[in-house]
Amino acid sequence: MKYSKVIFTRIAGEEWQQDLFIAELADIGFDTFEDIESGFAAFVPTANLDIQALETKLLQQEDGFEVNYEVVDIEDQNWNKLWESNFNPILVGDQCYVRATFHPARPEIQYEIVIDPKMSFGTGHHQTTTMMIQYILENEFQDKEVLDMGCGTGILAILAAQKNAKHILAVDFDDVCIASVEENKILNNLTNIESKLGSFETIVGREFDTILANINRNILIEHFPQYSKSLRLKGELYISGFLVGQDIKILTARARALGFEPISNKVLDNWCSAKFVKVK
Repeated sequence: MKYSKVIFTRIAGEEWQQDLFIAELADIGFDTFEDIESGFAAFVPTANLDIQALETKLLQQEDGFEVNYEVVDIEDQNWNKLWESNFNPILVGDQCYVRATFHPARPEIQYEIVIDPKMSFGTGHHQTTTMMIQYILENEFQDKEVLDMGCGTGILAILAAQKNAKHILAVDFDDVCIASVEENKILNNLTNIESKLGSFETIVGREFDTILANINRNILIEHFPQYSKSLRLKGELYISGFLVGQDIKILTARARALGFEPISNKVLDNWCSAKFVKVK
C-alpha cells in the first residue's frame, strides 16, 4: 500500500494541543504518528489523504495552536514492521503490564495484557488509556457486564475480563480495531469478549453494570443519553479522552442532567478521566 507522510511543524501552542490535534487526524484517516524534533510526522494511505479535510481540521483548532505542514510521498514498506519497531511495553501502577507478542513476558506482574498492534489505536501509551487502566485496577469488575465503547485494540476489555467481568462488549467504528480485538482476545486466552462494529446504536436495548468510554468530549456528549438508558441503576461510568478545565465542567453538567453523580476524576498531562455512578 502506498503511503504519504505529512510533516507537521509546530509554530505555536502546547503539547496537549498537539495531542488533541493528532487524535483529530485519526478521524480523517491518519493511522501512524512519529515524534520529530520540530513537531510530528503523520502517515496516511495516499488514497485516503484528504487535503480539504486536513485544512478544515487546522481551521478548527483553538487560538494559540499553529502548525505548518508538508506532504511527502514515500516508498512502499512494511508498515506493521515500522509500527512494531516503535511500540514499547508499558507498566501501569506496578500491576498491569501491556506488551506485544514480540516482547518478553513478565509473569511476576499481576495483570499482563498481550496485544498485536496492527496500527490501530489503544496501545496503552496515551495518557487517557493509562488513566482508564488505573480506574479498572482500582475498582471491582467481578461478575459484571461491561461495555468498552471505542475499544481500539481491546486493552480495557481485556483487563476487565482479567478482573473477572462476566461479559464484555467491545465496540468500535473502525473494522481494523474490531479485527484487532478478535485477535487479541485469543492471544490472552479470553472467551467472554464480544466485539461489534459500529457506535452507540449497537447498544440500544442492552444493559450493562459498567461502561468504559475512552473517546472524546463531543462524542461522549452525543452518547450520554444512550449510556444513561443502557447503564443499570448504581452502575459505574468511566470516561476519558478530554481535557481539564472547561471539558470536565461541560461533561459533568451533562452527566448530572441524565442521572449520573460524579465520583472522582484523574488528570495526567492536561488530559482528564472521570468516574460517575448512575443514581436515577
